[in-house]
Amino acid sequence: QVQLVESGGGLVQSGGSLRLSCAASGITFGIADMGWYRQAPGKQRELVATITSGRSTRYADSVKGRFGISRDNVKKTVYLQMNSLKPEDTAVYYCNANLPAPARGYWGQGTQVTVSS
Repeated sequence: QVQLVESGGGLVQSGGSLRLSCAASGITFGIADMGWYRQAPGKQRELVATITSGRSTRYADSVKGRFGISRDNVKKTVYLQMNSLKPEDTAVYYCNANLPAPARGYWGQGTQVTVSS
């Protein structure tokens, strides 16, 4: 059974920091491309950051220079370090795993991040 369990969300003031974690089980983590997405009320889910199995990273323009994605293949965990948070970062943050051959994707249940002004 595949599980992606996010943690680390919460309420923080503008300019503050949070670190999200996503612990994976039931998948071969080392070959998975991992990502963080977010969905604000009334908006579509959007990409925040991704990290491939080879550790290549990609970021949304809105978070470049403020957020950092990393992974620990031993702990089967992907992290999202969020610094200089802004009220517009408020959303539910979802962890995503994509595996190859056959291609399949999985989502976590989400964790709420609220940034107060």
